[in-house]
Order: sequence, then structure tokens, then C-alpha cells
Amino acid sequence: MNPGPLFRIGNQTSFAAARFLEPFEFALASGFTAFEFFPDRGFCGQGGWDEREVDGPMRHDIRRAAAGRDLTLTVHAPLTFDPLREPESDRLYSTVEFAAEIGAKLVNLHLDVSRGVDRFVAALGPALQATAETGLQLALENTILTSPDDFNWFFAALRHRTEHPVAHVGMCFDLGHANLCAATRNDYCRFLDQLSEQVPIRHLHLHENYGDRDSHLTLFTGPVGENTRGVEGALERLARRGFNGCAILEQWPRPPSLLTAARDRILQLLDTRFQSRFPRAP
Repeated sequence: MNPGPLFRIGNQTSFAAARFLEPFEFALASGFTAFEFFPDRGFCGQGGWDEREVDGPMRHDIRRAAAGRDLTLTVHAPLTFDPLREPESDRLYSTVEFAAEIGAKLVNLHLDVSRGVDRFVAALGPALQATAETGLQLALENTILTSPDDFNWFFAALRHRTEHPVAHVGMCFDLGHANLCAATRNDYCRFLDQLSEQVPIRHLHLHENYGDRDSHLTLFTGPVGENTRGVEGALERLARRGFNGCAILEQWPRPPSLLTAARDRILQLLDTRFQSRFPRAP
């Protein structure tokens, strides 16, 4: 199933998977148009994987398999990489190298303004340079602790930095995290409404919750399954912004067919409500 929208939908690696490549193989077999690699050891640090464990031949195989299925790849930076603590961490460079070698288009990183916007912008310098030099986009993701104003201030500050390239930087809008943000709890559309037009949304993470915790429910298995108006509102706002990136379903559910069901529901909404609003591939 590949209807050809530039709005691409995919899933993600998971420490909960039996094998590192199991979710990727599922994406290939299920006709997904995007996939995100997330080097993650999980809550206890006992499972998951590390990008440094993926050797050259396996990276080549991943790149070839994705290209053969027209699958756009992205990479989520490991949570152990903290620009505020170590801006030039080895994990930054190993992640960027991994992304470049598998043919990924974008690297995703959490925005952290706990020490102020200017401090984070300054700490981000090596990541800005490394991604620009390898032709990768860099997306900054909202966590449950970051508000729309944090992103407005961050991108305003970023535009005034001239020592590093910034044109390749955008936002990753995480719908589930926006639903838990104190300023917009249970109203992720309001989060989007409060974002400045100067904040370019380049990437999406899709999961849901009941406003109580970051449960990462598969889309349409929580509140959205009972009422799709929220997701429709988010899609409407993204359409107005001209979004044409990847939407990543951030979970590995049992059964995995919940992912294809969510993909199909999203595509149905796109086709019935927004057919002329999202750009289509030639």
C-alpha cells in the first residue's frame, strides 16, 4: 500500500521488539513509506540496541532495502546524548554517521530549555554543524516539559545565530507529548495554534494518551478511537502549514497489525478530508 503522498507514515524500532530489525522488517512487509531508527536501551537498559553495534554491511543492507521500497528513513538520537552536558559527545557523531550511512534524511533530538533557551542554542552548535555537513535535517522534538512558547523562543533565538547553519532545522511535533504539556493538557490542537508561523514543522511523532501519563498508546486505541475530531484538527493545522514530512508511529504494539490499522485510518482521513491539502508525489 503506497498511495504516494509526500506525507509519509511509518513506525520505529523498539527495545520491546524481539529482534532489533523486527519493526523495520514489518515496515517493509507492510508497505509503510517511512521508518525511524531509535538507538534505545529501554527503561532498564537491558534490551534494545546501540547504533555502534550496527556494522557496515548491515548499514548497507538497511539502505538498500529502504531504497528498494521507497522508504524514507529518519533517526532519533539516543536519549543518552545530552547537548547541555556534552555538546560534542561521541554519541552525537556516531548517530550522525549512522544516519548518513543508512541514507536517512533527518535526525531527531529533544528540545531541552531547562537551563534557558540561549544555553541550549549555544550547546546545539556541534549538532547543527554535523547534521548540515552530512546533508541531514535536524528536528527538535517537544517533550512533556516543553511548551509552544519554548519553541517560539528557541526558533527566534536560533535565527539570530550566524556561526552555524540553521536552515536545515525544524520541529518534530509529538502529538502525545503536546497532550501532556501543562499549558495545553488534553488539547494538542491548542499547542499547534500557539506555535508561531516561524516554527517550521518538519517531522511528526504520533501516539496518544488520556492526559495522565506518557503511555504511547497506538493512535486510535485511546481517546482518538472514540472521537477523531482532535486528529482531524491537527491534520487541518498541519495542512495549513504545508507539512510534507514523515509521521512516525512511536510504538511496537501487540499485535503489530495495530500499526497498519492506524496507518490506514490516517490515510483514509487524508483522502476523505484533506485530499487537496497535502502535496502528492508525482
